[in-house]
Amino acid sequence: MNPNYLPVVIAAKYLEDYKIEVEFNNGEKRRVDCEKWLTGGIFTPLQDKAYFKQFFVDDWTIAWANGADIDPETLYEEGEKLIDETTNIRE
Repeated sequence: MNPNYLPVVIAAKYLEDYKIEVEFNNGEKRRVDCEKWLTGGIFTPLQDKAYFKQFFVDDWTIAWANGADIDPETLYEEGEKLIDETTNIRE
């Protein structure tokens, strides 16, 4: 990642299990598996998939009504870059 680039989440959609497709302000889309972060504290309620699916995009990342959020830099760095299906080129 460019050290001068600070990613901001502009869109997100639920995929399956604890996976979310996240779109960043640079146009990149990444698939993020959030399951590893759902341990203890404020993240415990997110272990319920029905609750997990209720995420929303706030001003800069994904968040939940209980105050939980995941740092956008973490989402960017840990996410798997998605492939553009029309060209088979990674976005």
